[in-house]
Amino acid sequence: MVTDDVKTRRGYHAPQRTEQAAATRRAVLDAARELFTTRGYAATTVAQLAERAGVAVDTLYAAVGRKPAILRELVETAISGTDDAVPAGQRDYVRAMLAAPTAAAKIDIYASALAAMGPRTAPIFHALRDAAVRDTACAELHAEITGRRAANMRRFAADLRAAGGVRADLTDDDVADIVWAMNSTDYYRLLVHDRGWTPERFGVHLADAWCRMLLA
Repeated sequence: MVTDDVKTRRGYHAPQRTEQAAATRRAVLDAARELFTTRGYAATTVAQLAERAGVAVDTLYAAVGRKPAILRELVETAISGTDDAVPAGQRDYVRAMLAAPTAAAKIDIYASALAAMGPRTAPIFHALRDAAVRDTACAELHAEITGRRAANMRRFAADLRAAGGVRADLTDDDVADIVWAMNSTDYYRLLVHDRGWTPERFGVHLADAWCRMLLA
């Protein structure tokens, strides 16, 4: 029989264990983010990840998983800006876009969100693209994320169309493809990393360009 004292101790320790597990997961992801974006995915070993995170290899596997799983977590958390993956429809900026009354307002919200996301997503997506060249699991993840972005852009295009003002000579697929190409981290890196733009200037540029290109 479990006594009340044992139940109390279990109730006391459970939150501690949960907090410790979350702290371990964050340490592993922080270590992976640093090593994958500086040394590269292929050049980083699990032992190096564990050492940088300050945990045993078995603990690393239990906390997040093997290297492809770790990279997936980095991608998802970079997109969400939180410690966990967040479906597109539940993200704050997506909800704000859906509630915005005009196409121009929706574009402005999305461009601002991309500017905020760029500093954390660009390095991780660059690491993912390089990892996809040699690793089958990473190639599958890259294809999945690319396809997911394309599907989200088609929903965005339909939402712009419903708000009114989209050029009649552009199909929703045209709009989606234009936005998909320009919201890529490759485009971000060209202007921010290579040309020295600030993320804020990048966001203003996207909003201005999309309004000029897509709206009547």
